[in-house]
Amino acid sequence: MMEGLLHDDALQTRFLSVEENLKEIRERIAEAALKSGRAPEDVTLLAATKTVPVEVINHAIHLGVDHIGENRVQELLDKYDALDLSDCACHFIGHLQTNKVKYLVGRVGMIQSVDSMKLAKEISRLSVYQGLSTDILIEVNIGREENKSGVLPEALDELLDEISTLPSIRLRGLMAIPPVSDDLSQTMTYFSKMYEYYVDIKEKKSDNKRDHIDVLSMGMSADYAQAVECGATLVRVGSSLFGKRIY
Repeated sequence: MMEGLLHDDALQTRFLSVEENLKEIRERIAEAALKSGRAPEDVTLLAATKTVPVEVINHAIHLGVDHIGENRVQELLDKYDALDLSDCACHFIGHLQTNKVKYLVGRVGMIQSVDSMKLAKEISRLSVYQGLSTDILIEVNIGREENKSGVLPEALDELLDEISTLPSIRLRGLMAIPPVSDDLSQTMTYFSKMYEYYVDIKEKKSDNKRDHIDVLSMGMSADYAQAVECGATLVRVGSSLFGKRIY
């Protein structure tokens, strides 16, 4: 009984922390959006839920968080049935292997980490099979890091053109994770470059496959405000909302 009470007390403490953190995050997003000449509602907050217990995720959803994102397929499957997704969109935001696409199509509203035609083809094939359309973002390796996934900037247009031929995929925009840096001005340089690519592909509406481009996903806990200032329409915030991850 005492263990249960301690667990409940710890959970309530975490709930309160999430409430306080969410308020601060929304305020910082609003301030950054105004700096960029946009309204706060033009920016979507996605709660990155890696290692976060379902009870805590659902509490954030009940507080009004309407987008969540998981990095790992198995963790998403473990949590999925217990998540309250009636008014919340679930995205996949981590590196994705082709053989695991089957677990996501039909479960998530968007796959943010598409970086190859092979992966896009499998999403398309399974979406056709299920009779639905899957939203995707193209992940760009903006820092040209060898240990990171993502298409290189110079290959972006070609991949976009190839993906535009696939059925049952709706291209919504771009995603990026800049190199880790203590210098926020350097990070903002990468964000600004991503915004340039985003605007460029929006303007190149060579076919109706690009008519729905409206998402630039960049910025995480350490730099989401700077990302918004540089034009992000969606930020992925985990530890700043839920606290330090416990592995």
